[in-house]
Amino acid sequence: MTEPFFILIAVIGTALAFDFTNGFHDTANAMATTIATGALRPRAAVALSAVLNLVGAFLSIEVALTVSNKVVDIQGPDGTPIAALMGTPILTVVFAGLVGAILWNLVTWLFGLPSSSSHALFGGLIGATVAALGTEGVKWEGVLESVVLPAVAAPVVAGFVAAVGTALIYRIAARVPESRRNDGFRWGQIGSASLVSLAHGTNDAQKTMGVITLALIAYGSWTDTAAVPFWVKAACAVAIGLGTYTGGWRIIRTLGKGLVEIAPPQGMAAEAASAAIILSSSHLGMALSTTHVATGSILGTGLGRRGAEVRWGVAGRMVLAWIITIPASAAVGAICWLVAHSIGGALGVGMMLAVLVGASTWMFLHSRKTRVSHDNVNEVWVDDVIQRVQTAVHSELGGDLLDADRPIVDTPENRAHARPPHARPPH
Repeated sequence: MTEPFFILIAVIGTALAFDFTNGFHDTANAMATTIATGALRPRAAVALSAVLNLVGAFLSIEVALTVSNKVVDIQGPDGTPIAALMGTPILTVVFAGLVGAILWNLVTWLFGLPSSSSHALFGGLIGATVAALGTEGVKWEGVLESVVLPAVAAPVVAGFVAAVGTALIYRIAARVPESRRNDGFRWGQIGSASLVSLAHGTNDAQKTMGVITLALIAYGSWTDTAAVPFWVKAACAVAIGLGTYTGGWRIIRTLGKGLVEIAPPQGMAAEAASAAIILSSSHLGMALSTTHVATGSILGTGLGRRGAEVRWGVAGRMVLAWIITIPASAAVGAICWLVAHSIGGALGVGMMLAVLVGASTWMFLHSRKTRVSHDNVNEVWVDDVIQRVQTAVHSELGGDLLDADRPIVDTPENRAHARPPHARPPH
């Protein structure tokens, strides 16, 4: 096995692993509100989302053909890699960027924060490119136009559309008995959530397709810059579908229960707004963050419904995660490239691959200490005030203080220590 071929295999495997994390990280974007309102059972919801993500991945390649060329200067105008970077150099840059994206996805999943997988990928690629080529290797104008501005505009636009939609829905259905209204909108939620899942597949799976196709071109086994190999489409579709089916329950819980108390009409408004914006951006080849869109939509439904509770503390933590996503993943991507490059070739890439596997395994095992699953994803949300009380109890009992910063699942044991007398009883 030659050195470039080994690195190519590492890039493809790491890219599919990123696609898998993208799937379970972003399941909440489509199904959090549907699960929270009881429109679908948790397992049925993620199964439906997985199938539609898989189907959506085959519908378009507009995003796949532009994703990497928007932010880093490692390709010519036609998408062909720069001649001096062909082979090992560009493969190492892409590999390092993927490592940064995966680790950031896992960290934010561990803390239950819905951050952007797209921005994690962009950040990882930017960091690795800066480490390899310097700041001139980044298309800063493209970063501003394709990443920063959409990151600001997407949640605002989605929130506005969802708020207007929620207000109209409640006005139109004001005279309908609440039980009939909720039952009807639960059925509507299933349809709108399905559209979001389909849209997610058309947008997010393509990002991984683009990265793998770039790697194949750099290695010299693919030459068509206007197409994606069918096996790449199929592999990416399956990877994101499998990731979606695993659930990503920690983030589903945050979006479904932690941000706004969602009723079925709100859920349908949020999902319809998200689907419309994501599908239109995919058609235009814009690598939009589905997380930002979905979160903005859910917040908008809280603003559009009179008397709805919006937990701004939770929203603030999400925004903070959004702000540091690109710098954090860029830092990891840069470090990964520097280590791999200093060691050299296949050995350097192999060592960083081992670090990625080790860090991922540690985070998975650590997550088991405060497990969130389909069984408890809809338990009553534990507020910040209760969280501080519970933190003190954990400290006295020798608990893990790292758990204090995470959304805590309401269980009988935790409730006995943490729930003050005036708190709402669990259902």
